[in-house]
Amino acid sequence: MAVEKTIGSSSLVEVIDRILDKGVVVDAWVRVSLVGIEILAVEARVVVASVETYLKYAEAIGLTATAA
Repeated sequence: MAVEKTIGSSSLVEVIDRILDKGVVVDAWVRVSLVGIEILAVEARVVVASVETYLKYAEAIGLTATAA
């Protein structure tokens, strides 16, 4: 019986589906200063997720208002 080796490859659609299902957060913070004087400050937060995933986690941490 021969053993076949398969290479596990993901298509772009599978990668995007996984990212939207689980979500991705990129948080960056950069500060450039010279002799104690701040020259440049950059803060960025990028969140990529499906609407369903975002609402699920937003509800879990209390960011959504419940309808009365």
